[in-house]
Amino acid sequence: MGSNGITITPSDNMTRIQVTCEHQSGLIYVVPAERSWVCTPERMPAHALAGFFRELVNLKDDRVAALMQDWGLYYRQLPLEAEEEAAA
Repeated sequence: MGSNGITITPSDNMTRIQVTCEHQSGLIYVVPAERSWVCTPERMPAHALAGFFRELVNLKDDRVAALMQDWGLYYRQLPLEAEEEAAA
């Protein structure tokens, strides 16, 4: 287990992200899916999580916003490196 309570375990067909503290413990599975084919297997978890949170926030659902706020989770989409270079 990582010292911050997050352990990422990649394998051929999935990546497991274990999140554990004294009060809670869970496992997030990231597997190849329809919207993640564009990334390399190494980057697929980042792609899937960023895409998921982007779309979750874009739902503009007050229940989702309240739940995220209750847990202190916020998501802001950042420009891609290629977009930053083009703007420079």
